[in-house]
Amino acid sequence: MQDTKKKNYCADCGGAQVNHKLVYISIWLSAMIEPWTNWMGRLIPEDKLEWLGPILTKTLSLLYLGNFIYEPTKKDSLRAKVLWEEAKKRNIAMNEFLLFGIGRDIFTSKFKGETRFFDVLPRTKDYNPKGLEWMDNKNEMKKHFKKAGIPVAEGGIASSKKQALKIFNSINKPVITKPNLGSRSRHTRTHISTEEELIKAYKSAHLLSPWVMIEEELSGYVFRGTLIGKKFVACLRREPAYIIGDGVHTVKELIDIENKNPLRAGPIFHQLKLDDEATLELTNWGKTPDTIPKDKEIVTLGQKTSRAVGGGITDMTDVIHPDNIAMLEKIAEVLDDPLIGVDFIMNDVSISWKDQPRSGVIECNSAPFIDLHHFPLVGTPRNVAGALWDIIYPESKIK
Repeated sequence: MQDTKKKNYCADCGGAQVNHKLVYISIWLSAMIEPWTNWMGRLIPEDKLEWLGPILTKTLSLLYLGNFIYEPTKKDSLRAKVLWEEAKKRNIAMNEFLLFGIGRDIFTSKFKGETRFFDVLPRTKDYNPKGLEWMDNKNEMKKHFKKAGIPVAEGGIASSKKQALKIFNSINKPVITKPNLGSRSRHTRTHISTEEELIKAYKSAHLLSPWVMIEEELSGYVFRGTLIGKKFVACLRREPAYIIGDGVHTVKELIDIENKNPLRAGPIFHQLKLDDEATLELTNWGKTPDTIPKDKEIVTLGQKTSRAVGGGITDMTDVIHPDNIAMLEKIAEVLDDPLIGVDFIMNDVSISWKDQPRSGVIECNSAPFIDLHHFPLVGTPRNVAGALWDIIYPESKIK
């Protein structure tokens, strides 16, 4: 059984394994039906779902096509759990509807007679759904942001190797490739400088999506800024697996030392690995497992920031530069949405993006993993779930 799992393991998916064909088909189908779903969204506005949703889920439950649960379970995401736990503190009644006993993230909440029905995370009743039509689409996002003067990486979308090469040869190197729709760094390749590397990377991303994003590789770390009610509430740095040199120990020894950190015993953060990806990353920086890094030198062991593959999280809320906060809040205005997770790249978030030429926004998330702020590996936890409930049910605010 273990051999079968190893055989089916995909290094490009890392700690977020998925069925390639199913994801590819779902992305293709989503694109095909998007015009219809947008039309349906205009036909049945969000505010109508406030009363239609509960009726529909109750009807499905009576027909034994689904059931309700009133406490989070092990199968719920940490995102759902932090939202649920904060609701309990505020006496907000919350339940989840499981379609056919398995479908998740369909919730109903009640507070002082006001009922909300929502998918994944709640939004205010008066929000404008227009931004949701393109927020998660990386290519459309870039077009809107460039018009607004928000920094983004140059690049484009390719659906063939010929298109991929054309884009590659028109932008600065190195480049990065990734599925145009998707998350958690699956099938994302970095440090691409040659056409041969580009074709390999394109093929990898194309396994998950009919459309592949090819763009300039920005310089620095991936940061996540979360906006609630169009206001900045928290920032974190998403780090790939890395170790910090002490001028004494080798890379391999430093990995062993870091793996003794009790926070890396799971279930949130995981052990560092000296695997093929780590070896390739070390080679890219002219290092080997036996290299002794300088004191306080940061050595990365990959590019994926997922916690499942050793990635870390450091809270940066207190040090982010005002210009960077202004940039994030401008994004909220452009999207006209009350809940956004913005991923952006720069070397130092305490310095203005205007003074960091190879910095920019890489994607936005309409259903951000707010739990990332609740459980940093380093730094202060931020109660983003609380900030979200504050704008949904203002009277529930804990003083």
